[in-house]
Amino acid sequence: MRLGVAATPEVAIPTLEWLHSSKHTIDLIITQPDKPSGRGRVLTQTPVADWAEQHKIEVVKPASSTELNGVIDYLDCVITIGYGVLLPQAVLDLPRHGFLNLHFSLLPQYRGAAPAQYALLHGVEKTGVTVFQLDKGMDTGPIFSQIEVGIDPQWRSFEILKVLAERGVEAVDQALEMIERGESPMPQTGSPSFAPKISKQDALIDFTKDSATVVNAIRAYTYEPGAWSLWNSEPFKVSAAISAQALSLAPSTISVINNCVFVGCGNGTTIELLRVVPAGKKEMAAIDWARGARLNGGETFG
Repeated sequence: MRLGVAATPEVAIPTLEWLHSSKHTIDLIITQPDKPSGRGRVLTQTPVADWAEQHKIEVVKPASSTELNGVIDYLDCVITIGYGVLLPQAVLDLPRHGFLNLHFSLLPQYRGAAPAQYALLHGVEKTGVTVFQLDKGMDTGPIFSQIEVGIDPQWRSFEILKVLAERGVEAVDQALEMIERGESPMPQTGSPSFAPKISKQDALIDFTKDSATVVNAIRAYTYEPGAWSLWNSEPFKVSAAISAQALSLAPSTISVINNCVFVGCGNGTTIELLRVVPAGKKEMAAIDWARGARLNGGETFG
């Protein structure tokens, strides 16, 4: 089939690599316009645009979905992966077989922009990938294929996204084979749940919650946008932590015992900090930060 791919983030790369070597042809890459990035606010294109340039595939960066009229009409199908734009039905109907979406959950669970992060946040044991026919709703279209993935309790968001991106290749392959055989997708069943876009404020660590909830939040928000609190009135990120044996620590109170850094949480629980990112510094072991901070005992985050 002659395909277009509408995608923005790096998680689309495994599917792009597979499609590029498959019997299908990627005729066109659709991605978001270049945006300022970094401290210098340098205009930067998306990882998907970089990939397309390396593979000499045409790229379009529409500022409006109406710019796709007359551009994608000849395609058999367009596959979207984290494109980040809601498309009107008039555009979805342009390719011969419409648009497919690779979504990182078992729909109708976790409809929205951050399904993998919410699976970690809620501490569920399994998630998966779904390829479905896009319609004008928010991840509501009928399903072609699903693959279940068990969640390792140590995974953080960037780790689970890597696994789901790799498993997504098989789900896309299954969906394209179904289309070629003339098979129809099945309507979604079950009660939906939702995973809206995560803001920096969402990622503020609430140490009044119990340790399991705090650890799940750190897993969900690492590395983007980054689980954080305040230390000496500056942002302080925690990139790895585990639940620990309960100590007599009030929520947000820090204690260093036997070269381990502990923080009190709600309900008398405790976490151990493993990796942290102090303001203006690179990620480091929590104990190295604690030594440099010369803690005296009783200090608190927030």
